[in-house]
Amino acid sequence: MIRLGLKVDVTTSRGARIGVPRLMELLSRHGAGATFFFALGPERLLRRSWLPGPELGRRARLLREVRDAGFEAGIQAFDPVRWMERSGDADQVWTREQIENACASFMRVFGVAPQAHAASGWRMNRHAWRLTQRLGFRYGSDTRGLCPYIPVRNAEIVACPQLPTTLPTFEEIVARDDIRPEEAVGAVLRASAEPPLAGHVFSMRAEWEGLHYTPLLDELLAGWRAQGYTLTALQDFLVDVNLARLPRHAVVEGTLPGRTQPVALQGDEFLS
Repeated sequence: MIRLGLKVDVTTSRGARIGVPRLMELLSRHGAGATFFFALGPERLLRRSWLPGPELGRRARLLREVRDAGFEAGIQAFDPVRWMERSGDADQVWTREQIENACASFMRVFGVAPQAHAASGWRMNRHAWRLTQRLGFRYGSDTRGLCPYIPVRNAEIVACPQLPTTLPTFEEIVARDDIRPEEAVGAVLRASAEPPLAGHVFSMRAEWEGLHYTPLLDELLAGWRAQGYTLTALQDFLVDVNLARLPRHAVVEGTLPGRTQPVALQGDEFLS
């Protein structure tokens, strides 16, 4: 069985209210699992940090419907807009506040502590890396890379496995001048044509695939089925992973085509 893990970021009330139900219906129709990562803090209207809107975490009933439908739920930063702006050089106090607020809000909504963390925009700092271990997450999906691994930050081993996003996103593909939106499905399927033993992870946004590109996602899910993948939540990767034998890789910062900000990347194997 070759797994392809599906990761859904939910950062706005519109994405939660309209995009999430559409995605749940589509995923269920294809027999696909997925992990929904919620930003549970204030929505920043017009993406301007001085205009906070209502907190997504207050839509508890809507969010619990995701879990009750059999999908996995995890957290992003409490306030993803501020995280994208400040996390690169943020101090320990601010970073801990962001992640602990997200954990507390998740506990209020779901009644349990979150087990999975996905950094907004794949942006991390050294304090966030340490917190993924200290707060007891089963895994993180905070990086872009090639395979599951144990992250090493500046020679410091972080005992929290990483399940990195391995495939380009629709958003990144259509940002290229030479590809039209309707060609994005073919571009992703070409990238996934040769299944790696460890499987793939694909990231989407409720505000993107759930609102504007649902027909393309429908086509993509069918294409992955034809390629022989089993479409799952990220937690299902842990069933097949021997944590004691995961390779250790440095985490570095770099750029990707179609993205304007640097992201956390899976680097070279540590002490290989």
